[in-house]
Amino acid sequence: MFSTNDIRRSFLDFFAGMDHLKVPSAPLVPYNDPSLMFVNAGMVPFKNAFTGLEAPPADRATSSQKCVRAGGKHNDLDNVGYTARHHTFFEMLGNFSFGDYFKEEAILNAWTLLTGEWGLDPNRLLATVYHSDDEAFELWRKIAGLPEDRIIRIATSDNFWSMGDTGPCGPCSEIFYDHGDHIAGGPPGSPDEDGDRFIEIWNLVFMQFEQAADGSRHDLPRPSIDTGMGLERIAAVMQGVHDNYDIDTFRALIEESVNLTGVAAEGASRASHRVIADHLRSVSFLMADGVLPSNEGRGYVLRRIMRRAMRHAHLLGAERPLMHRLVPALVTEMGQAYPELQRAQALVEEVLEREETRFRQTLDKGLRLLDDVTATMVAGESLDGETAFKLYDTYGFPYDLTEDALRDRSIGVDRSGFDAAMAQQKAAARAAWKGSGEAASGEFWFDIAEREGSTEFTGYSSTDGEGRVVALVQDGGEVNLARAGESVTVITNQTPFYGESGGQTGDAGTITMPEGLMIEVTETSKPLGRLHAHNGKVLKGKLSVGDTVHMHVNVERRDAIRANHSATHLLHAALRGRLGEHVTQKGSLVAQERLRFDFSHPKPLTAEDIAAIEAEVNAEIRANEAVATRLMTPDEAVEAGALALFGEKYGDEVRVLSMGRTMQGRNYSVELCGGTHVNATGDIALFRIIAESAVSSGVRRIEALTGEGARQWLVKREEELKTIAATLKTGPDDVKDRIAALLDERKNLERELAEARRQLALGGGGAEKAGAADENIGGVTFSGQVLHGLDPKDLRGLLDEAKSRIGSGVAAIVAVNEGRAAFAVAVTDDLTDRLDAVSLVQAGVSALGGKGGGGRKDMAQGGGPSGERAEDAIEAVRSSLQG
Repeated sequence: MFSTNDIRRSFLDFFAGMDHLKVPSAPLVPYNDPSLMFVNAGMVPFKNAFTGLEAPPADRATSSQKCVRAGGKHNDLDNVGYTARHHTFFEMLGNFSFGDYFKEEAILNAWTLLTGEWGLDPNRLLATVYHSDDEAFELWRKIAGLPEDRIIRIATSDNFWSMGDTGPCGPCSEIFYDHGDHIAGGPPGSPDEDGDRFIEIWNLVFMQFEQAADGSRHDLPRPSIDTGMGLERIAAVMQGVHDNYDIDTFRALIEESVNLTGVAAEGASRASHRVIADHLRSVSFLMADGVLPSNEGRGYVLRRIMRRAMRHAHLLGAERPLMHRLVPALVTEMGQAYPELQRAQALVEEVLEREETRFRQTLDKGLRLLDDVTATMVAGESLDGETAFKLYDTYGFPYDLTEDALRDRSIGVDRSGFDAAMAQQKAAARAAWKGSGEAASGEFWFDIAEREGSTEFTGYSSTDGEGRVVALVQDGGEVNLARAGESVTVITNQTPFYGESGGQTGDAGTITMPEGLMIEVTETSKPLGRLHAHNGKVLKGKLSVGDTVHMHVNVERRDAIRANHSATHLLHAALRGRLGEHVTQKGSLVAQERLRFDFSHPKPLTAEDIAAIEAEVNAEIRANEAVATRLMTPDEAVEAGALALFGEKYGDEVRVLSMGRTMQGRNYSVELCGGTHVNATGDIALFRIIAESAVSSGVRRIEALTGEGARQWLVKREEELKTIAATLKTGPDDVKDRIAALLDERKNLERELAEARRQLALGGGGAEKAGAADENIGGVTFSGQVLHGLDPKDLRGLLDEAKSRIGSGVAAIVAVNEGRAAFAVAVTDDLTDRLDAVSLVQAGVSALGGKGGGGRKDMAQGGGPSGERAEDAIEAVRSSLQG
């Protein structure tokens, strides 16, 4: 028997042998189609190649593409578990020709593989063609030898494919397998076609026309081929079963579910086991491709799939979380073909266990409340919407779960009432926002958010993507069109651009369209905390609401910001380790050029502290450990040891970033953070602290650089050192000793100069005297001098020498430097009973434009700003002595 893995491998090998390039499955989140929630067909990753926007990987390609249909237009969620062929996750086998071969080779390859390589009975196969596609009809007769009654012409759009209202399109040819007349149903196109006897297994799309806006069609210059075959459907055929859930992959998962629950897959439990097996595949592959549960967008759909499976685990009576225990069985079945599943196994198990533990608490509480409020209700009645909203808003019980829980009792739910209660809550939120002091002119952000929902951020895993323009803002209001030369704010349904928040600056980059649009995005903000607003200027072209645009983040800038942001986490941990756990973040700035980190600490850091902290951060960088992300409730995160960041507002769930080496069972740094970060600490490259200062009482600030910025800073310092060394006529290694020698030499010269000035002052040379030295004024000997360039600290020594020389009397000296004057007066001991040096100094200080002056009766000093009035100070002392 062909296993599912055998079939996938055989298909890819067959077309590789036909010169097709094997292309790995693209991630489930489409990078090139913002209208899709998830990749839902094998051709989606090649869409831009078919439209000519991108070069194809080769002229011929083949792939087994992961697909999910669980949201938006293609939503199979509610049917899963109750039919034979509905899945949320499936694999699409496909072969593609980008202008190389066309109908004949596509039909020949399909028929050869099905009947030759795989040995399917030709008598059980039939084909459909578009009613006017005579060419395909004749090729089926020629290549497969099918009789005309097994080549069915279909006139509906089921057999005509188009990418959209305009663009590539063409007829299809579908291949059906007849499971036998023991199963009800008729061939396609018949009144009984909805039965299960004839099952489509392969669709060949002949992309040969270009649909114009006016409805006309023109031949494509290079017709192409796009095919898709559901792996689960062909596996059922080749394994001799009619139900997809009976193929080997699903049997293994269902058997494991039965083993873990102890409940056989029979009766009502049969559907529950199927739901669990199918949904396990969806949620595991979505998380492996970077989608994590949240309350909006793709994360909400993921959570909805999770909770539906967990609800069925509850119905089976599972006493403890089940889903995470099934992951090893899934990895065994599909991990070899999809290594990303193996790499993400630990993350998937952890998230599933946490989500199911939390959901069980919600489920138990919600079901009890639901039972209470519906105890007296009977089949045919409806639960009022206000109560349903209270279950959702207060207790976290989702609306669709309320519907699901009441469906078995044939009780409905008033959806319009639920929506009205939701609208009332939004109106209250708007009023609260306006009442908080926000500018009324910004109220249009609420209009956009309520109309379009939150912007979905795709930038954790990508710096490129496509988005649909949902709003344009200019001059404080919405507009429909922006032209070249105008500044504009662009809102899209999804974006890889990070909006400024949590201290991290917003991304910059470009928004473009093939028609020639170019917008330079200079910054991205985050109004209301849930819209990403791309602020920029239209350099060329024009942009309208509804356009699909390509969005490219400036990768070099993003990488620098990521490195700086991750470095703040390592810095925070290093500070706490060095200084103590009283250190907490008080603010931060994470920009392209640098990082700034404010933290609580009562005193400056020593040079030893800074060196040790810097060395420790760089040791973690060199260790190059992977940076891990987990989702938790804030309480769970704090219990796990995570640090909450200053100023961050947290919702029901938070991203927990773990980085650095593991010590005593815990990573070096564990923090709550919604920013973008490096994949591994080694991506930071280098960390350098360039400043440490005070911000306010008890708050310090560190400024630092990482990566190329740190390297350039060090290079600049090295060049400066070389310049200094050349000036000093020595080598860089000897600069320190040379400067020390020069400083010693300077000190010696300063001492010699001071001594020379003192000697000149004592000898009268170079001094300007206010009156003759050693005057006799009122019977008191007085010596008064004005000295320029004298260091004020030498005044006391000169006055002591003057007192010794005159024996008895008063000495006064004014030292003038750079326009200011220092003034000192000395009185010999024999005169202090009638003369006070303090009073004499104060008289002179006043003449110098100063105030005060102080000291002792025998020695006092002061000064003033008016050095040009030095002689007036001497004269003021002389006048005081004259009485």
